[in-house]
Amino acid sequence: MRIGVTSPIVTRLPGVAGEWEASAGIAEFADIAAAADELGFEYMSCSEHVAVPTQVAATRGGTYWDPLSTFGFLAARTRRIRLMTQVLVLGYHHPLEIAKRYGTLDAISGGRVTLGVGVGSLREEFDLLGAEFSGRGELADDALRAVKVAMSQSEPRYEGTHYRFGGMLVEPHAVQADVPIWVGGRSVRSLRRAAELGDGWVPFGLGRERLRQMLDSVTLPEDFEVILPTGPLNPAGDPDHARAEVVATAAAGATIVGVTIAASSADHYIEQLTTLGELTDLSVPPERSNTSGGAFS
Repeated sequence: MRIGVTSPIVTRLPGVAGEWEASAGIAEFADIAAAADELGFEYMSCSEHVAVPTQVAATRGGTYWDPLSTFGFLAARTRRIRLMTQVLVLGYHHPLEIAKRYGTLDAISGGRVTLGVGVGSLREEFDLLGAEFSGRGELADDALRAVKVAMSQSEPRYEGTHYRFGGMLVEPHAVQADVPIWVGGRSVRSLRRAAELGDGWVPFGLGRERLRQMLDSVTLPEDFEVILPTGPLNPAGDPDHARAEVVATAAAGATIVGVTIAASSADHYIEQLTTLGELTDLSVPPERSNTSGGAFS
C-alpha cells in the first residue's frame, strides 16, 4: 500500500487546517515536502481555485495556492515524490494549455506529475473565467480524451466534440509516456468517468461503506488506482488510531491512501509524518524510480 499526503498550508479548509498554517509559507511547505520525499510517501497534493466567493470561503476555504507555481518550486526541493493536482478543473483550461504547462512541469521534475482533474462545481468561478457551467461534464469528457492525447507528444492531433487541434508544436512536453490522470468526484458518474477515461479515482466527502458500494458496482480496469482519504491523523498522539485508519481505508478499496495530518507547526508536521512512516513500515527501496511509490505492509 502506498500513502500520499493531502498537503497542509497550500489548501486551508475550515475545521481541518491548523492555526499555524495561516502564517506558514513556501519555506515550511518545502521542508515538509522534502521530508515526505525522503520518508517514501507517494505524493504531495495541491488544489486549484482561481477565486472563491467570499460567502463560499466560509465553508470551502479561501486559500488555494496555484499548483503550477507551487509544484515548480517543489520540483527543485524533492527527488522522488509525485506532484499531484487535486484537482485541476478541466473547464478552466484548453487541453493544450494543460499539456504545455504540466508537460513542462513533468519534464523539469523528471516525470513526477500526476494530474488530478475534475469537472468543477463552483458556478461563480466558471462565470468569472468565462467558462461554460452547463454541459461541463460533457466538455470535461472531451477534454480528458484530448489531454491524454496531448500530454506526451510534440505534435498532438485530436478531433473531438469540443476540442480539435493539429499542426501545432508543443515543446517541451511530458517525459512520461503516459502521465497518470486521476478523476475527482463523489458520484457514480465520476467513478465511471475515471474508469473509462482516466487512470484512477479520487473521491471526497463519502463514507467508507458508500465508497465500498460504489466500487463494487463498477468493473475497474487493471492497474486502476483508487485514492481514498483518511480522517485527520495524529500518529504520535494516537498511533493505534492512525494505523487503524490507514488499514481501514485500504480495506475500503484504496490502492493509495491519502492522509490528512493533524499538527501544531511545520516541525510537528514533519515529526508526525516520520511517526506515521514508522507505524506503517513506510520505506523507500534503493531501486525506487521517479514513478514508483513507497511500500506499506
